[in-house]
Amino acid sequence: MGLLDATSFQRFRDGFAGVLLEPGAAAYDDARALFNAMIDRRPALIAQCASTEDVVAAVRFGREAGLEIAVRGGGHGVAGRALCDDGLVIDLRRMNGVAVDPAARVAVVGGGATMSNLDRATEPHGLATTGGRVSTTGVGGFVLGGGNGWLDRKMGLACDNLVAAEVVTADGRVLTASAEAHPDLFWALHGGGGNFGVVTSLTLRLHPMGPVTVVLLLWEPEEAGRVLRAYRDFVDGASDDVGGGAVFLTAPVEAFVPEDMAGRLALGVLLVFAGPEADGRAALAPMLGLGHRGEMIAEMPYAELQCLLDDPPGFRNYWSAEYLRELPDAAIDAFVAAAGGMIVPSPSQHALFPGGGAVARETADWPVPWRTAPWCVHPFGLWTERADDARGRQWAKDVRAAVAPWATGAVYLNFIGDEGEDRVRAGFGDEAYRRLAGVKRTYDPDNVFHLNHNIRPA
Repeated sequence: MGLLDATSFQRFRDGFAGVLLEPGAAAYDDARALFNAMIDRRPALIAQCASTEDVVAAVRFGREAGLEIAVRGGGHGVAGRALCDDGLVIDLRRMNGVAVDPAARVAVVGGGATMSNLDRATEPHGLATTGGRVSTTGVGGFVLGGGNGWLDRKMGLACDNLVAAEVVTADGRVLTASAEAHPDLFWALHGGGGNFGVVTSLTLRLHPMGPVTVVLLLWEPEEAGRVLRAYRDFVDGASDDVGGGAVFLTAPVEAFVPEDMAGRLALGVLLVFAGPEADGRAALAPMLGLGHRGEMIAEMPYAELQCLLDDPPGFRNYWSAEYLRELPDAAIDAFVAAAGGMIVPSPSQHALFPGGGAVARETADWPVPWRTAPWCVHPFGLWTERADDARGRQWAKDVRAAVAPWATGAVYLNFIGDEGEDRVRAGFGDEAYRRLAGVKRTYDPDNVFHLNHNIRPA
């Protein structure tokens, strides 16, 4: 097969239970497509693994063949590190099973599962755990990066709910990392990403979760300063059952959106309450009385909330983020002014997410220094035309600059692309980075797994 030794490749193929795709195969182009349409890379081989044994074989083959190795779960990472040119992609998407133990309140989740796989499996048991804000996000990359979501104020970060992980290391060993076994690796998996091996399954703690109340309110952008001040004050006094975020967006064409707003820039506030609608209306009443123009209020299963704002694939993406130590009026004004650089109409979102609750109270020393910040600003750019690439990227950078006076310097790496080594270190903190580099040296001394927000071996 081209650059690869034919004998070793045939031996690999003979023992592989999944599907191997080379350039020219009918399914090859679909298999290499990522959420970010900017990414167009052509691997020498895509190994769609069916089991942990397949992953072990793929890692060993890739190393013997001298191939660069990328690992793909959901494929949502904006930098496109789940794909590589001329190398080997270990594709976990066939390993997407979820086994729920309702009595123990845990789920064992395959390394290629998406949030939809997880949420649909736990929903019949009245259970859930913190998930990404869209259903197509891969559970593995989400959890390993820390993982925040609509109801993290109630359930904590996704990594706070990690009980154990099965990991295939760079030398082909299969390890189970937990508080009792390989505790150094277990610690590193709470925010350190895919630096230490291929995570083939995760055991996650679940929480009781019945129906949730979801409220989406829309205002004209001119009202944003007033509304966001009220939203800030509301969140400061809200219970852990309240989550959500404020976002500038292109108002959609929907029945609840006034016709003259559709297709234009609007301010939306998404409010989520972990409970039935009657209780939700009472808890969210301060926000319901601010004179909004568009309103959607619904009680729904948590799994439906998780796919409510799914973004379609095929858009060009660029994202970034800053975590804020405070949100004074001046910071709100800067956030509002930065919305003027968005590409509209498009699915781009200029988001402001609250922290606090269980996220801020957690005392474990996981390498997620951004968890204590009360607010996060997240420019999430999506557009269709290559000609808008420079404009979209510059907007995200301008948003960061606008709120820099209030930034903590820490950053959630799942929210950003390739922004340099300093930003990677900011995602962990200097002390944690040094500790992570030591763990990296133990489990991946040759930096085989470097297509990520990379931690170099000490």
